[in-house]
Amino acid sequence: MSSPWIVAVVTVAIIVLSAFFVAVEFSLIAAKRHRLEDAASTSRSARAALRSSTELTLLLAGSQLGITVCTLALGAITKPAVHHWLTPLFEAWGLAFWVADVAGFVLALIIVTFLHLVVGEMAPKSWAIAHPERSATLLALPMRVFMTLTRPLLRALNGTANWILERFGVEAVNEVATGQNPDALRHLVEHSTNVGALDARLSSQFSGALNLETLRVRDLLDGAPVTQVEPDATVAEVRAATHRSGHLRILVGTGPATDGLIHVRDTLLHEDATPVTDLVRPVFTLDPETKVYEALARMRETATHLAVVADQGRTVGVVTLSDVLRLLFPQDSRDLSTKPA
Repeated sequence: MSSPWIVAVVTVAIIVLSAFFVAVEFSLIAAKRHRLEDAASTSRSARAALRSSTELTLLLAGSQLGITVCTLALGAITKPAVHHWLTPLFEAWGLAFWVADVAGFVLALIIVTFLHLVVGEMAPKSWAIAHPERSATLLALPMRVFMTLTRPLLRALNGTANWILERFGVEAVNEVATGQNPDALRHLVEHSTNVGALDARLSSQFSGALNLETLRVRDLLDGAPVTQVEPDATVAEVRAATHRSGHLRILVGTGPATDGLIHVRDTLLHEDATPVTDLVRPVFTLDPETKVYEALARMRETATHLAVVADQGRTVGVVTLSDVLRLLFPQDSRDLSTKPA
């Protein structure tokens, strides 16, 4: 390919293709998934970008394949042509052939590397990062066409890469993350507090909310014995237990088992000698290994303020909504509900 115009046109086409694959790669990594979802309802391109985000490793394999082919094409077409043009020019300046040949090769390599690195990679990368959703949406449809045509090859390359990762104990990720993970958010809260950008009280609340993701119900138990009366207890015994413990909800059961609970207000219209059998309410039970945020959701769904924590039928403690709320509002020591423990 000796015509300078043909080489120039082919070189521009190769660099444009390289820029396309680079922009696709970085735009979809930087794009916020929720913004793509918002745009997907009215934009076909946004829906294509959203589909690509669900098979991220396959898309990255396609981008890397395209970038590699473009790099090889520049090395096979543009660099030899530039070298071929420069060598006679240097010879005309009076340089020996081998000096002119080496100088032409080095300068051709520098020119091609500059064009590929700056124009074909750095510029589109910066644009994609600066406008991730816009670039991801704009480039999604042609990239989907390329992935469709090369999918068998991309699957083979991606499968090989994942197999290598598994050998080193690394789990491949196929989708773009939808947000910050709890550890990153916790670090952000701590840093904001240390530099004075976040009030300490708000920091405690945010930290407590983030801890809900890892805490278990057993972590809320303080080890104190539960307040309990026998199933055949009388109203007077329930009132005495309330007076003694200060709790309004009293468990009913025998030994380590809990059959239900009774609220002291249910005894107000009854005589002291009245059995509490007909006043017992069903008990809401949680496993000690239940995550706190799951327990909170279930208690809200069932409008339950108190839950019995039981391990293989044995009552090990109770938790209330106030226990969870204290994690969110640690500066407020007041109970928002009474804990019968």
